[in-house]
Amino acid sequence: MVDVRSADGGRPVDGGRGAEDERSHEGGLPRGRYGRYGATGGGPGRDARTDRRLKIVGGVLGVLSLAGIGWIGADYVGGQPVSGQVIKFKVVSGRTVEVHLEVRKDAGAQGVCTLRARAADGAEVGRKDVTVAGGAEQVDTVASLRTTRRATSAELLGCEPRETEGH
Repeated sequence: MVDVRSADGGRPVDGGRGAEDERSHEGGLPRGRYGRYGATGGGPGRDARTDRRLKIVGGVLGVLSLAGIGWIGADYVGGQPVSGQVIKFKVVSGRTVEVHLEVRKDAGAQGVCTLRARAADGAEVGRKDVTVAGGAEQVDTVASLRTTRRATSAELLGCEPRETEGH
C-alpha cells in the first residue's frame, strides 16, 4: 500500500514489501478476496462445469415450473363440474336475443348458466338463468332473452352445478 499523503513522495508504508506479495500471480487479484476460484483463476474447465451445472439446474427448475402450471390449469378446467360457452347469438328484435349455448358437465348432472345481454352503451338490458339438464356430457341449447331495449351483445356470466331434488 502506498501512502500518497506522505512527504517522502509516496513510498510504500509496508516496509518495502510492495503490493505484489498480497496479489496472486494469475490475474492480479488479491488472494482470498474473491473466493476459491477468484484468486487461483479456476481455469476454463471449472467455468465450463459451473456453467453446465447452472444450465442443468435452470432447465430442471423450468420444467418443474411448467409442470406445476400445467397441473394447476388442468385441475382448474377439470375441476369445474359445469362449464359452458356462447357459440353465437342473434338479435332477433329490439326486445329479444337468441343465444346458442354449449354446456359441458358430468353425465346426469344438472347445471344453471347465467346469460346477460348488453346494449351499445354497455348497460345490461337482459339477464336469464338457463337450467341445463339431460344425460349427455355436452348439451347444446338455444335460449331466448327478453331485453328492456335493443341489445348488441350477449355473454355467458358463468355456470354452476345445480343440486337435484332429493340429494
